This record gives sequence, C-alpha cells and structure tokens, in this order.
Amino acid sequence: PPAEAQQEARNVLDQIRSVLEEAGMTMDDLVTVQVFCSDVAHYDTFNAVYRTYFEDEFPARAFLGAGTLLFNARFEVQGIAVRR
Repeated sequence: PPAEAQQEARNVLDQIRSVLEEAGMTMDDLVTVQVFCSDVAHYDTFNAVYRTYFEDEFPARAFLGAGTLLFNARFEVQGIAVRR
C-alpha cells in the first residue's frame, strides 16, 4: 500500500469510480457503501478524501474497524450502485 493513508483512500475510490464509469455510472449512483478499515484512527483521513468524490448526496455508509486487511491495506470499500 502507499505510504500515506490519504493516497490509499484515493486509490481505492479511483478504482470504484473506474468500475462505475465502465458501466456508464458515476459515484453519485452509489446508494450504499461499506468501508472496512484496519485502524479507525484513519477515519478523518478517509472521510476528507471520500467527501470529494460526490457531487450530490452521499450514499448511506458504514465505516467498520476490521483489523488486518489483505495485503496490509488500510481500506477496503464495497458499494452498491443503482443507475439513476
């Protein structure tokens, strides 16, 4: 993972945006998001980045402290989008 939590958050969210764009959708089509985090101390850092990815309403979200994640990642994000 990147040295900075902020860059890792951007990487994860950029990947989600890319998948949505391939389907003809945007981040604003997300209706619910679950964020799994290795350490909830990263909440403010993640949230500052996360808020920049939406133009309309934020999707419903759960932010969960998950302990160790695969590949020593800080964040893993799962979302459900609905074409609007």
